[in-house]
Amino acid sequence: MEHSRIGYQNWAVATYLHATRRKGISSVQLGRDLKISQSSAWSLQHRLREGWRTLTGPDLMADPVEVDEAYLGGREKNKHADKKGRTKKTAVVGIRDRKTGTIRAVPVPETTAARLVQFVESNADPDSKKFTDENRAYNDLKNHQTVNHGDGGYVRGEVHINGMESFRALVRRGYGGTFHHIEPKHLHRYINEFAGRLSDKSAGAVERMGNIVGNMSSIRSYV
Repeated sequence: MEHSRIGYQNWAVATYLHATRRKGISSVQLGRDLKISQSSAWSLQHRLREGWRTLTGPDLMADPVEVDEAYLGGREKNKHADKKGRTKKTAVVGIRDRKTGTIRAVPVPETTAARLVQFVESNADPDSKKFTDENRAYNDLKNHQTVNHGDGGYVRGEVHINGMESFRALVRRGYGGTFHHIEPKHLHRYINEFAGRLSDKSAGAVERMGNIVGNMSSIRSYV
């Protein structure tokens, strides 16, 4: 907030909206609500998104974890004729610690076995149970079990990825209903926002706002 031309009251309102709007809020709408320009709202929001960045922490996730991917981008039927078939969807992979509810998710350039396994192994304890869908890219994971959605299976005892599927559905609703389009170079910040908000869902609004502001030190250099 240092040297910002946006008043602290607007910062507080924007932080509250970020902390409580489940599907996020667009910079256009935020600008209207605060009576500031869309570009100012956009810059403000990116700084708030960095405030979610450290809420998940660097520790390895414990047993069990759920893993899933999502593919974000416009639907072919909604694109102009000259753009159909030309734009690729961006893949996002996420992991959830079932005991704590913590979610970490990042965009990835490809969903190869090497890329996905490396993501899981860098975030989960080697001995933890790892639950995924039937994607064969995860077959080399240690302590790995799957649910087969292709055969209509979604829960097999403790083996399911319902938490990550809820996260994936929320991200898609936010992408399509709130933001409509996100530049790939900024997608990691939006995913960080969704992951942080859902990981911190047990906290009240005031506590969540405090968590965001407490993590905003020196953020200007990141935006």
